[in-house]
Amino acid sequence: MKILPAMDLIDGKCVRLYQGDFNKTTQVGSDPASQLQTFMNDGAEIIHIVDLDGARSGKPEQFELISELCAKSTVPIQVGGGIRNLETVEAYVNSGVDRIVIGTAAIQDREFLQAALEKHRKHIVIGIDARNEKVAVSGWEQETEMDYIEFAKQMEQLGVQTIVFTDISKDGTMQGPNLEQLKKINDAVSCKIVASGGIRNQEDLDAVAALGIEEAIVGKAMYEGTVKLRRS
Repeated sequence: MKILPAMDLIDGKCVRLYQGDFNKTTQVGSDPASQLQTFMNDGAEIIHIVDLDGARSGKPEQFELISELCAKSTVPIQVGGGIRNLETVEAYVNSGVDRIVIGTAAIQDREFLQAALEKHRKHIVIGIDARNEKVAVSGWEQETEMDYIEFAKQMEQLGVQTIVFTDISKDGTMQGPNLEQLKKINDAVSCKIVASGGIRNQEDLDAVAALGIEEAIVGKAMYEGTVKLRRS
């Protein structure tokens, strides 16, 4: 199981949300550059960064900071939040981002998504964030009528290779991942599924791995020390 430690950014600070609620924000860790170094020192193989300001506004609000982090990183960086056009994708690719997570725009702007896949397929990851099995967009603040499994199948047909799946109700709760929904999406498509939301300990990671999922994003549990990148 490959663990992707998560760094969620608001106004240049590392934070955690509870169930995707921007009104339930807690600052965690140290400053982003120091936190990045900590993750690398602890053995991270890839680091997941989210521009939460960008997720709400629809544009890369913290592009400069993320670019600086990429320049300092010795491991691949995966970035999401506010990526809604090809210009932003190419700017992140040029700044050294390895994986670019497209969420809202994947459902709202299929023309852009297809163009991004055409030009930068190996860099593109689709973020499927669901509440009650329906895809949510715009920083998780708007719920659509799109079923998450149906959406995953549409993405597979477009040639998407990797999907990050988050059950929003689990995110930041330390209550365990939604294994049922993870199994359903992993069984439904051939894309690589990256699990996200609710992971609290090694037992949760083992349960996710038992589904055949090989990567998981871990946020709150990483900061609280209940999940470690290196097993003792």
